[in-house]
Amino acid sequence: MSSALYDKGAKKNMKKWLLPLFFTVVLVLSACGDKKDDKEAESKTDEETNKELELVYVEWDTEVASTNVIATVLEDMGYKVTVTPLDNAIMWESIASGETDAMVAGWLPTMHGPKMDTYKDDVMDLGPNLEGTKVGLVVPAYMDVDSIADLKDEAGKTITGIEPGANMMMLTEALSDQYPNLKDWTVMPSSSGAMTAALTQAYNNKEDIVVTGWSPHWKFTKYDLKYLDDPENVYGGDEAIHTITRLQLDKDQPEAFKVLDNFYWTPEDIGEVMLDIADGMDAKEAARKWVDDNEDKVKEWTK
Repeated sequence: MSSALYDKGAKKNMKKWLLPLFFTVVLVLSACGDKKDDKEAESKTDEETNKELELVYVEWDTEVASTNVIATVLEDMGYKVTVTPLDNAIMWESIASGETDAMVAGWLPTMHGPKMDTYKDDVMDLGPNLEGTKVGLVVPAYMDVDSIADLKDEAGKTITGIEPGANMMMLTEALSDQYPNLKDWTVMPSSSGAMTAALTQAYNNKEDIVVTGWSPHWKFTKYDLKYLDDPENVYGGDEAIHTITRLQLDKDQPEAFKVLDNFYWTPEDIGEVMLDIADGMDAKEAARKWVDDNEDKVKEWTK
């Protein structure tokens, strides 16, 4: 065979295997690129998921204020925060089951004590975010009665309450067990909003009214009110509002968990937000105003 014919045959054979090799290399590189893109997309999706948080609360003025404030702080850190109002029992159950992430609305040791006893192994208690709270029966200061034991026929023998099923309502409905003078009294369930509306109307007309109350609450700023003494200690002593999270939140979202753990403020702080809301400001706007006006305190939570 001549040298020219050999070279021609060799070149022909080289083309036969070089072309498939080229396409193979291209496919491999393309696949690697796709895998890299997939991993980057997956990582981005995981990061976005880890920036999502669902906070739950009961629609009490304190919890509306505190939940919107901590949600605003987390949103400023890049979190997508969903805030969901729930019935008290469902709120605790949702966190214990892991369906939602956290709340800053656990009144302990008395008001939510039964729920904590039920779910203590399924939630994480981060301790108080607000101390110096109180619950009990509240009346306008102009009423001539100072103790639950001294109630006779005031307010048509009616106590205006809040949502049915709240532990405060259960305690109130059982008051006659400790206070025989309330044996023929009626506990009228409503909602926290309806209760304060009834209080406002009665107060403006200088009428008798007895309500289930708690502090801090804007009504104590707007009106001259007093707690009735509770000699039988049915409502317990001072309460604290605790931050409660689902299990594993500290591992799944350590940054958000740390902020929730650091969250702590005073009755004066929460009172500002509640009063703004009561005066007609949207809850999110009131929260934004407080956060912007209290940068130093917020930095303590987020450091």
